[in-house]
Amino acid sequence: MAEVSYLKDGSLDFLPHNLNRQPMVMGGLTADEMWGTVAACGGAGFVVGIPVAFLFGNPALVIACALVGGALGLTVASRILRKMKRGRPDIWFYRQLQLTVTQHFTFLPFLGDTKLVTREGAWTCRRTEK
Repeated sequence: MAEVSYLKDGSLDFLPHNLNRQPMVMGGLTADEMWGTVAACGGAGFVVGIPVAFLFGNPALVIACALVGGALGLTVASRILRKMKRGRPDIWFYRQLQLTVTQHFTFLPFLGDTKLVTREGAWTCRRTEK
């Protein structure tokens, strides 16, 4: 374990690593991940709720399906994302999203234009002799 050094006033001269992390809000997800999951699953529930509302003749089912979709999606997605993120760096999930957007959405200029380096093939490390 690293040795702790103190300044003359008794404060620490380093910033602990855990202070730079986003706090886990629910189910191992950060606030950004949680709200993104709720929005995506709630939107899917809203879309599913439109035909259900026409089928049963009750327009309130659209909102009910959106709420159920958001809650159910959050519980399921938090388990899946927690398993995916286990043991990886904090930025891993965001880089995976960026890679997916870069690879699959190149036809949309506002989505596919990222500064991520993607290269197919083998990487080599060559040294030059002098």
